[in-house]
Amino acid sequence: MEKNLTSGSVLRNIFVFALPFFCSYFLQTLYGMADLFIIGQFEGAASITAVSIGSQVMHMITVMLVGLAMGTTVMIAQAVGARNKRSVRASIGNTITLFFLVSLVLAMLLVFGTEPITRLMSTPAEAVPGTCEYLFVCFLGIPLITAYNIISSIFRGLGDSQSPMYFVAIACVGNILLDYLFMGYYRLGPVGAAYGTLIAQGISVALALLYVGRKKVIAIEWPDLRPQRKVMGRLLRIGIPISLQDGFIQIAFLVITIIANMRGLTDAAAVGIVEKFISFVFLVPSSMLATVSALGAQNIGAGKMIRARRTLWYALDICIVFGLLVSLVTQFTADEIVGCFTQEPVVIAAGALYLQGYIFDCIFAGIHFSFSGFFCALGRSEFSFLHNLIAIVTARIPLVWLASNWYPDTLFPMGLATCAGSVVSVVICVFFFWRLKGWGTKQHAFSLLK
Repeated sequence: MEKNLTSGSVLRNIFVFALPFFCSYFLQTLYGMADLFIIGQFEGAASITAVSIGSQVMHMITVMLVGLAMGTTVMIAQAVGARNKRSVRASIGNTITLFFLVSLVLAMLLVFGTEPITRLMSTPAEAVPGTCEYLFVCFLGIPLITAYNIISSIFRGLGDSQSPMYFVAIACVGNILLDYLFMGYYRLGPVGAAYGTLIAQGISVALALLYVGRKKVIAIEWPDLRPQRKVMGRLLRIGIPISLQDGFIQIAFLVITIIANMRGLTDAAAVGIVEKFISFVFLVPSSMLATVSALGAQNIGAGKMIRARRTLWYALDICIVFGLLVSLVTQFTADEIVGCFTQEPVVIAAGALYLQGYIFDCIFAGIHFSFSGFFCALGRSEFSFLHNLIAIVTARIPLVWLASNWYPDTLFPMGLATCAGSVVSVVICVFFFWRLKGWGTKQHAFSLLK
């Protein structure tokens, strides 16, 4: 169901859209956190490391697919704002065709690449079997993961962030129950976590398709599925830079994981746990990115550039306040947070230090996430790709590597080093925002739709 978000209170529209998205993203993140938490109650560091490495690889693949689908969200939102039903149907139909093919090819390639990927991650020897089993099962489920995230992107482009929340809520409960069944009762280890995740994703897709079929909220016809050069070109022009951006970000995190893995099993487990918690904390910045993209695109489609910019300002305020608060609280609760995922004292001690340094990244990431959402709404996603690539190459990876070598007995400097990349991104985003001209006119807004 389409929801027009181009009128009324800007701040209210942000919360109306962002809160359901936040809940959906929280529940999806809870999948990985639940896997890690539950396996930590029944298995040791090797299994914890296997699930953390495997889920990080899957997270990278998922966010790249979601990034590619950002072209869908932006195009649909702009068309909704412009009241162009034909463009909405064409965008949805071409998205279905594109991602059906992408998911099948990707699944086949990844299944055959399971062992090389595991080796590439410098997985500790004790965790190799579990990591391979986990990834093999998850790779088979790539089409299901793709289907759920594409359906969600379509709904969000239509201004509806609530429906995906309901789908994933039921699936999340199922995932947690299945985790206890497979890992607790049957003691299947890491592969049990993969089975639970795969079945839960299947539940999400089935519920979403059932809802779409009964409510007829997406009215497309067979001709809409036929690839259209102009539509497919815009989908890819917006989506590919975001997908590559998210991919490079995740590669940077994977490189950090590899660096931690080379330090031994204790640090590998500690970094894996902290990455899971950070993915939860980053839900707010990620929600603002999606919100600014969708709401900004609708307002741009309607020629309301001032409202689009106001959406960005509110998102920045929310992210900065949230980042400051969570960074302060975490300094005093880091041990307890890491202790929720493991009972091993050495892992808790190492993870707490890493988290105390890493958590400050939430402040700066929130800022550049919000700017990235605005760039996407404008159809200029290449700016988001560029600032992230520069930050990763010049700061995040080099400084983490140096910190690991200079401070082999503590993870705290490595945590701080991760923030450097986001600081660089913020500087570049502000520069782009200041330099680009013509953002305040209706003529510019309508030119984006051509």
